[in-house]
Amino acid sequence: QLQLAESGGGLVQPGGSLRLSCTASEDFSSLVVGWFRQAPGKDRGLIASISNIGGISRYADSVKGRFTISRDNPKKAVYLQMNSLKPEDTAVYYCAAKRPGWDYDGWGQGTQVTVSS
Repeated sequence: QLQLAESGGGLVQPGGSLRLSCTASEDFSSLVVGWFRQAPGKDRGLIASISNIGGISRYADSVKGRFTISRDNPKKAVYLQMNSLKPEDTAVYYCAAKRPGWDYDGWGQGTQVTVSS
């Protein structure tokens, strides 16, 4: 069963940058991969995804223009480059993967991102 692990979170000042990594236990080049986040008291929501074919990326409006998702299939990794971070980006960030048309699965433990001065 596919297992994913997130890393790269931390404390950063507003306007700063972080790069999150999502590494897989096995080849996941055939899967769509998404980054999600959950802030305290809020539901977990999808913020970025990258397709299995062509590396087509999609973003939630809240992060569009600031975050970039990318994948390196030989390294079994997907990244989330986060720039111009805002306090409202504070959340636990998760990655998950799915076959097109299926539900996301393979959730990791998440990585905490805190944006504060």
